[in-house]
Amino acid sequence: MKVVVGGGSGFVGRTLTQLLSSRGHEVTVISRQSGPGRITWDELSSKGLPPCDGAVNLAGENVLNPLRWWNEEYKKDLFSSRIDTTRTLVEAIAAAEKPPQSWVLVTGVGYYKPSQTAEYTEMSKGGDFDLLSRLVTEWETAGRLPGDKATDTRQVVVRAGAVLGKDGGAIQQMIWPFWLGLGGTLGSGCQPFPWIHVADVAGIITHALESGTGVVSGVLNGVAPADDTNATFTKALGSALRRPTLFPVPAFVVNTLLGSERAVILLQGQRVIPKRTLESGYVFKYPDLQSALKNIVS
Repeated sequence: MKVVVGGGSGFVGRTLTQLLSSRGHEVTVISRQSGPGRITWDELSSKGLPPCDGAVNLAGENVLNPLRWWNEEYKKDLFSSRIDTTRTLVEAIAAAEKPPQSWVLVTGVGYYKPSQTAEYTEMSKGGDFDLLSRLVTEWETAGRLPGDKATDTRQVVVRAGAVLGKDGGAIQQMIWPFWLGLGGTLGSGCQPFPWIHVADVAGIITHALESGTGVVSGVLNGVAPADDTNATFTKALGSALRRPTLFPVPAFVVNTLLGSERAVILLQGQRVIPKRTLESGYVFKYPDLQSALKNIVS
């Protein structure tokens, strides 16, 4: 199978590319720079979609980038880096003489409203209550193929939680304070923490690409089948590193450092259930924090 991956040089993209290649698939990455096995977004716009059986988009500015202040320019980049690249891929798919059999867009669980009590499956409503939920709504809208093209290409949306892994994602920003014994809960610690190991994000995408027509389509929640809070995550990470977690971070500090609209990701959360993901037959490699963190910190 030939697969085109937008944002394939990023944290999740590298893991996905390695998994697809190990399974005998040929991958072409869309990135800012061209090279062997790569094309640029400009080349995609001007020359069209390379012949492929599947297309994936992972592109997007890191929402929790610690080097960027939360301001209007950054918000604009968050929207444009996701929506513009998605729209470019959709236009290329729609214009292709032989469109791919499958199209997978990875978005986020920010679509669902934060709550300590509500449980969300793929069928739950959301998408219009704050900036991040509106971002996901516009992102997924940009990813919909035109009606006359939707019958030719199977469409899948993976709403991912916080992605954990060795070489990037949420852990990369947390590991040093915890390693130095300065880790602790954020805010109350009671907020749900929907997470997923990067290997399972790649696994779900590959599962969607390899599945036949009618087997996997629509929305899949890309979260581990666990019910963890920030407090349980904090305790598990401290245990994995054999470090104490005695220094809670007050909510006002997180709000000040990240901006209140962005801090919602860490200070609030959603109980997200991967109901359709499990029903589709996907088996999680890391279904619980203990196995995931053991792999990451080893």
